[in-house]
Amino acid sequence: SRAPSGPRRRRPAVTVRPALQQVLDAITDAPAWICNGRYDVLAMNPLARALYSPVLADTRRPANTARFVYLDPEAAKTFFVDYDRIACDVAAKLRMEAGRNPHDEELIALVGELSTRSELFRQRWASQDVRLHRSGRKRLHHPVVGQLDLDVESMELPAEPGLLLNVYTAPAGTATADGLALLASWAARGCPVNDLRHAR
Repeated sequence: SRAPSGPRRRRPAVTVRPALQQVLDAITDAPAWICNGRYDVLAMNPLARALYSPVLADTRRPANTARFVYLDPEAAKTFFVDYDRIACDVAAKLRMEAGRNPHDEELIALVGELSTRSELFRQRWASQDVRLHRSGRKRLHHPVVGQLDLDVESMELPAEPGLLLNVYTAPAGTATADGLALLASWAARGCPVNDLRHAR
């Protein structure tokens, strides 16, 4: 008989249960999406798809925020106002995920791809920084509605180890809330985000 190979490891999720997509779709006035520790975007509500349209421009699926940050830096620097901090955070979170799931083949492949194609990622990865921000402010410059200063909450899903629910909000009466409302109205009608330019 074969010797045991050690504790069984749960593979990081690459899909979400339909009930979780229903939860996302029920959140109509805030961008909400679910990702895993590799920054794979696994599910989004319509407003999150409208907000993250620059990230989703890459046709690879699942979309991956780390690839966007490091392999499309010009677009990422335009989209993420605080690009340097975002780049540091992404590398740090991937390093933390590698410590938690050292045998995750897809994570190993992602880190290899980023290391091969991005000098900045190689530098950030070598810094061995490990940190995780679960809340705070994220400043985005959307190609249609301009700058959005969003409050971010990232919550673990107890029934789905390794997955995070991310929700972006803005105080009522602010320019960011107005920008989200414009995105939401078009997303609800199923209009392509690019068409928003003609509505301004």
